[in-house]
Amino acid sequence: MAKEIVGNILYTEKDIQKRAKELGKQISRDYEGQELIMLGTLKGAVMWMSELMKYVTCDVKIDFVSASSYGSSTTSSGIVKITKDIDMNIYDKNVLIIEDIVDTGTTLKYLKEYLSDRNPRSVRICTMLDKPSRRKNDLVADYIGFEVEDLFIIGYGLDYDQKYRNLPYISYLESTGI
Repeated sequence: MAKEIVGNILYTEKDIQKRAKELGKQISRDYEGQELIMLGTLKGAVMWMSELMKYVTCDVKIDFVSASSYGSSTTSSGIVKITKDIDMNIYDKNVLIIEDIVDTGTTLKYLKEYLSDRNPRSVRICTMLDKPSRRKNDLVADYIGFEVEDLFIIGYGLDYDQKYRNLPYISYLESTGI
């Protein structure tokens, strides 16, 4: 059985903060004079969302949702399960889903459709990382921090079986015990 080996740093904490500031300014312009609900996807997007929020200047409310198609695996099962629903009424509200990484797009496509059934004014996506090489649908995020190659990404909220979330940078696993 192989041992987990953390690869090189892809993006430093400083890189992430700089990109969050740039996107925060863009989001603020796009929603100027409007209320925005930032909907964080648990658990991976917590660090990205807290970083991004520092730079969003419009009226912001926050909520969280937990939806996954991964479990403890490194590959998507294709079946989305919502384990924590939102608490807010999003009718006629601007919703910005804050995601850690868009990989296959399965979970986010499902989540966007699920939320759209509640008649929000808009539903957009802001992801820290985008992995378009693995996309299984036509989902495109509205705001993208960085594009990454087809690696198993960890750090800055992203995990492998609940480990490595606390790394203050973005890296990848070179090998796992699978």
